Parts: sequence; structure tokens; C-alpha cells
Amino acid sequence: MVSPARMCLYCKGSRNLCGWRVCPLYSRNREIPKIKKSLKKDFFGPSTSVFVGHNFYPNVYVGPLASLDSENTEIIDSPEKWFGKPYGEIIRFRSLVLRSKAKENIFSKSKFIEQNQELALANNPTDVEMFFNKTPKIAFETSDIVKPMGPSGTLKKLKIVENPKISQKVEYIVRDEIKANTAGNLLYKKGVDVHKISTILSSGILGKNENKKLVPTRWGITATDSMIADNMLKKVKDFPSVNEFIVFESEYLDNHFVVLLMPGNWEFDNFEAWAPGSTWSFDLKKTEIIEEHEPNRGRTKYADKQAGGFYASRFAIIEFLHKIKRQARVVAFREISEGYTISLGVWVVRDTCRHAFRNKPVKFDTLDSALTYVDSKIKLPLKDYRSKSVMLRQRKLENFFSKIN
Repeated sequence: MVSPARMCLYCKGSRNLCGWRVCPLYSRNREIPKIKKSLKKDFFGPSTSVFVGHNFYPNVYVGPLASLDSENTEIIDSPEKWFGKPYGEIIRFRSLVLRSKAKENIFSKSKFIEQNQELALANNPTDVEMFFNKTPKIAFETSDIVKPMGPSGTLKKLKIVENPKISQKVEYIVRDEIKANTAGNLLYKKGVDVHKISTILSSGILGKNENKKLVPTRWGITATDSMIADNMLKKVKDFPSVNEFIVFESEYLDNHFVVLLMPGNWEFDNFEAWAPGSTWSFDLKKTEIIEEHEPNRGRTKYADKQAGGFYASRFAIIEFLHKIKRQARVVAFREISEGYTISLGVWVVRDTCRHAFRNKPVKFDTLDSALTYVDSKIKLPLKDYRSKSVMLRQRKLENFFSKIN
């Protein structure tokens, strides 16, 4: 048997050792001739979003993202539309995302920043002209939080050549003098997707005028997940508890989720189990379990062991509880297998967990029967998780009752 950590080396894209029909790396490599042909010192085409870097903070690189792919313009920066698409397809069209950048202070109010804010607010891709100092370089940047991006170049000049189409509901909220947290939650209540909200937040247009500033994209994604979930959680804590043990499950891109809801007041254990050979874990000898816990009163520190992944799964879970008007004690298991070799960003966590709640759940009267079922669905033995869990090591009187009413 091939060691997972050496899988790509042994396979070389031809033996399907990771289980993918088409090699994800080849999907990107096949686009390189198309990318080379498209790259010049100037660009005309659709801008799909904006990106704010975090290096050199508070003087950061910011600029529009543009599509070199005329076929996938409408979805190339819309992860809410990606779930179920093949691994290689996502890598392929994200390889064709052109990143432009210019350095600005986070409090800048320049015309360039105003242009980026208009592009961030637009409902649809907006045509732009970009002029670079040099021909953008071929690259493929990946991150645990941010979606992959392709070539990048330093901007000399930006022109928006059509009027960005901005919905009235978005325009009304962002132009109001209210706190960024309040604005973000209002956008969510109006049906704006969390990915779009994080882009708007990053562009520096939310908040009261004196507090407006650019937010690095990777920070903005997690901040959006956190602030919207926090707002929903206030109501969730007032809802009645679920009265049975409920298990949800979903799997996508070698990310397997099993979520257990238990009667009681809100509390949250979140596990990530990284197999050797998966993203960030090629040097591991065995699967590594990383745990984070949130008590009912909330956390006082950032979940730095899981970072954005914790807040993405937490968001999906709280969103579901808010929808069904119930609270619960929740244990979530995320198992990442060796087939997930290239990180696509934290949207994978959020949307795979969200999808679990669209699948039919399995319900149990007792904790023991629920845990026996969970043990049959996860790859690692449950005892490996129990030893690290705050909640599964608790012994409460109601756990011995057949059902809680």
C-alpha cells in the first residue's frame, strides 16, 4: 500500500491513487497555456470580486480579482454555487482568477479604494480595464481560509468601464451610518450570502465613517462567520432545547462531517481529524485530531488551533439551530482524508457542514445509541475523540434517561 504522504509522488497523475477521476493538479496544469496566452501588461474583462492581503499590515495590497475564463464568469467567485462540483473543475477555474494589487493604507479614502468598493458591492461581474507595471506572473496561491487564486500583478491604473449594478437593499444598508457588525447582520437578514458580505466588509465600506477601514480578506471571512453567528446565537440560547439525539452527515471533497445534536443548553465541541497526506499534513505518521470547545457562556480567546475552520462549522450549525428555533449541545466531527491535497478555502467547511443539515437526519432516544451510530460512521474510533472531548467526557443525569421531554 502506498503511503498517503507519498501518494502524489507515486501517482504522478495517472493512477488515481487519491480516488479522483481527474488529477486535481493536472486540472490546473492544463490551463497554463491558456493563462500564458491571456497575460499581458493590460487587461480588459470582468472583475468578479476584490481581494485584500494581510502582509505588511496596516499597509496592504488590495485590488480587483478578474476572470480570465469567459465560460465561468458568473460562478468563478461564488462558492455558494460550487458545492458538488468536481475537485479538478474548481481548481481549474480558480487557476484563471487574475489578482491585481496596489499598496494602500487600511484607512485610505483614495479614488482607487472607492473603485474597489463599487466592485465589491456589485451584484454581477463588472467590466474593468487594468494596466500593470509588468506582465502578471503565473502563480497558484492556496490558503486554509481564502479560495485559490491564479496569476497576480501590480497595478498601475484601474478603470471601471461600466456602471456596477448594486441592489437597492445593499446600497441602503452600506450607505447608512451604522456599525459594521450591525450592517453585516442586516445584509444577512436581507438574504445576502455570507461570502458576499465578507467581500463587502473587506472593502472597507461598512461601519461609521471614522471607523471604516480595509479588512484583509482572510480576516474578513472569519469575522463575517463569527459576527453573524454570534448575533443568531443570542436568539438560539432563548429557544427550547431539542428533545432527542440527532445525527446529521455530509461528505464532499474528502471532507466528511458527522454532527451530533444533544438535548441541553448551547455548548459546542468541534473536531478536525487530518489524515497523513491531506492538506497541511504530508509529514504526519498518523491521523492528528485537533479539538476546540465553546462553553455556553462563550469563548474568551480566538480558536487558533482550528482558526477559520472552527468559525465556519460553528456558523453552519448555529444557522441551522436558528432556522429550526431550537438550541442544543453539539459535537461536530470533521475528518479530512488524504484525497484533499489542495486547500480550496474555508468555504468547503461551511458549505459541507451546511449540506449535512439538508440531508435526512437519524434520531435516537438515548445518548449511548446515538454514539454507537456515530462510531459506525466516523473513520477513527470514537474513543480517540472522547479522550479529547470536553462534552463527551461529561456525565450528566439526563444522559441515563431514555428520552428527555
